[in-house]
Amino acid sequence: MDLRFTPEETAFRQEVRSFFRDNLPAALHEKLVQGRHASKQNLVDWTRTLHAKGWAVPHWPEEYGGTGWDPVRQYIFLEELQGFPAPSPLAFGVNMVGPVIYTFGSDAQKARFLPRIARLDDWWCQGFSEPGAGSDLASLKTKAVRDGDDYIVNGQKTWTTLAQYADWIFCLVRTDPGAAKKQEGISFLLIDMKSPGITVRPIQTIDGGVEVNEVFFDDVRVPVANLVGRENKGWDYAKFLLGNERTNIARVGVSKERLRRIRELASIERLGDEPMIRNPRFREKLAAAEVELKALEMTQMRVVAAERTRERGKPDPASSVLKIKGSEIQQMTTELLLDVVGPYALPYSPEEEDDSRLSNEPGIGPDWASTVAPTYFNWRKVSIYGGSNEIQRNIIAKAILGL
Repeated sequence: MDLRFTPEETAFRQEVRSFFRDNLPAALHEKLVQGRHASKQNLVDWTRTLHAKGWAVPHWPEEYGGTGWDPVRQYIFLEELQGFPAPSPLAFGVNMVGPVIYTFGSDAQKARFLPRIARLDDWWCQGFSEPGAGSDLASLKTKAVRDGDDYIVNGQKTWTTLAQYADWIFCLVRTDPGAAKKQEGISFLLIDMKSPGITVRPIQTIDGGVEVNEVFFDDVRVPVANLVGRENKGWDYAKFLLGNERTNIARVGVSKERLRRIRELASIERLGDEPMIRNPRFREKLAAAEVELKALEMTQMRVVAAERTRERGKPDPASSVLKIKGSEIQQMTTELLLDVVGPYALPYSPEEEDDSRLSNEPGIGPDWASTVAPTYFNWRKVSIYGGSNEIQRNIIAKAILGL
């Protein structure tokens, strides 16, 4: 398999890089380089810049606003986006529910939701995990009972990222509690977050943030027209969605940019009489991370090459490999940054425009140091969400190794 890029693909990479350089606001770019969060308005504005260019949903079919790029150009675009870095379009809409709607949804759902997702006119969140139903997602208990032209939804979702901003939530709900297999009684519903009976409560995480929430449903009426696909087939749609999510979780471009940043900062910060970058133990750890990342990059490129022949809509079990190694490398980079920042890691100074942070402690040391410890703690989650790495190893054992 030839994994080299063609001259045309290399020229495309330069086109993407030039667009980001010319169109991303400098202040937002610097914020991301320093490891800070884009605000909601930052993300809305940038998504609309991409939309005007025709790049907001590059992997969607052209009939729904996509670019028509092949998998290699999609990969190049994502790598450049993450590595520049520039904000990624809201994943819950663009990468998760959008593909489910255009693959399994009704014509009315496609016409109503897809254009608004592409422009970020609607902010989506994900209603999958529940107390007692995370990695074992099929154990979910939120139920939807048919009542005429509506479902009545009762239950609770948890770890719902950015639900405080959301206009809509896509939910897995139990519509047949008597199904022979628990996976067979689940449906996929689109629910308006402004519906009476929905309550959102923030969960403060160890980094001081409140990006995740509990969402409660108390006799919430949802039109049957908001059912995606067929009733009791939601588990199939969820597997399709999670296959896409795990591929994106590899985030090769993010880790590349983070390692460049680590090298830059380690050349400034000193350990004794020399820059940190000259410390043999630190260089050994940095080299190990770079080797792991190169292996992950080659694996992802093989998966990208295979997408040309894989049946559309069929998840690739190799995405579980990408999820495992991608999350592990992301965590390795946060550990290396902690080595560089040293005592400057405490305390934490939040960015004022991001209301998902609660701490008001003053920072010490250089500005870039204040985000390192919160990012380290926050990224402990990347090996858990999207299906924990332990679950991914089970998928690999069954689907790839045949055990």
